[in-house]
Amino acid sequence: MSSTPRVLSIQSHVVHGYVGNKSAVFPLQVLGFEVDDINTVQFSTHTGYNHIKGTVLKDNDLEEIINGLVLNEVDYYTHFLTGYSRSPESLKQIAKIIKNLRVKNPDLVYVCDPVMGDHGKLYVPESIVPVYCDDVVPLADILTPNQFEAKLLTGLPMENLDDSLKVIQALHDRGVKTVVLSSTELGDDDNMIGLASNKDECYKIEIPKVDAIFTGTGDLFAALFLAWSHKTKNNLKLTLEQTIATLQAIIKDTYDRARQIQPSGRIPPSLIELRLVQNKRTIEEPKITITAVEIKRR
Repeated sequence: MSSTPRVLSIQSHVVHGYVGNKSAVFPLQVLGFEVDDINTVQFSTHTGYNHIKGTVLKDNDLEEIINGLVLNEVDYYTHFLTGYSRSPESLKQIAKIIKNLRVKNPDLVYVCDPVMGDHGKLYVPESIVPVYCDDVVPLADILTPNQFEAKLLTGLPMENLDDSLKVIQALHDRGVKTVVLSSTELGDDDNMIGLASNKDECYKIEIPKVDAIFTGTGDLFAALFLAWSHKTKNNLKLTLEQTIATLQAIIKDTYDRARQIQPSGRIPPSLIELRLVQNKRTIEEPKITITAVEIKRR
């Protein structure tokens, strides 16, 4: 087998902008990964725009694509990455795909970004939640929910750091090796808090807030965490720091550029699309300015 890591990424796709696979594939390729990507939906733009047009991949079409990879014997992957799934049925297909890929490579690393909602609002059918809980989460090596998604997956409150550690442990208890809360509102007026945990260590990191709503940052976070986990040989602290350093540099550059064009008021979606191409060097060589702090668990 080639020494180059190979990722199968099953996520959403937009023609314009950067969410789903558009947000994940380019950074992974820049960091030296071969990426095969399957698009669960193909929309003109992300759903923050006023008009959304596009198509949805049918379940039997996904099965056909996977079957083609298998028949052509190109279904060996070192990593599997999933994001937005539109229905319980499509998510059950994901679980089946994981199991089959692990027959080919028992060491496959599955990174699951359980895209379900944010800020207390679901943007998938509620019936998808138990499928994540019962069928998908137990298969994940790395899980990257936000605060809202972590609460959905565990049914536990998260009002403070102690709560978050209980949520993380509940996810470990389901078999997840590395749990990463990509963003929580457990910080202060200026910072969110990110948390990353495995069986041996747990770290928190401050994430500076920006006065704008970005789309695609969770997808980018999951891809970067996958990449740096591999490149650092699972050094949890460094992986978290490299991921946040990259993400924050891209967000700041995107925000500053948008404010040059529109100095005040709400920034429209078209001006706040992540500037990934312009930050290729940052993706390759992030500069760590925020360090992660170890949390001693009881």
